[in-house]
Amino acid sequence: MYFLGIGLVFLGLKWFEIGPVAAWSWWLVLSPFALTVLWWTWADLSGYSKNQQVKKIEQRRHARIAKNRNALKGPTGRYR
Repeated sequence: MYFLGIGLVFLGLKWFEIGPVAAWSWWLVLSPFALTVLWWTWADLSGYSKNQQVKKIEQRRHARIAKNRNALKGPTGRYR
């Protein structure tokens, strides 16, 4: 995702001819987009994306369980 943001910044600077980026070649300016495609391809093929989704779901599940356990406790701190 960082590559995409950097690519958009470089593209804007090149398009509006701002700073030293205006003198760069288009290949250099557009290279972060190629790196973005490579990153997303690797992340999908290696299972990295799926692993991150599973971790996020597990964190939500554990948070929900802890919230429900705390809701079941009475004012004495014991379960009802």
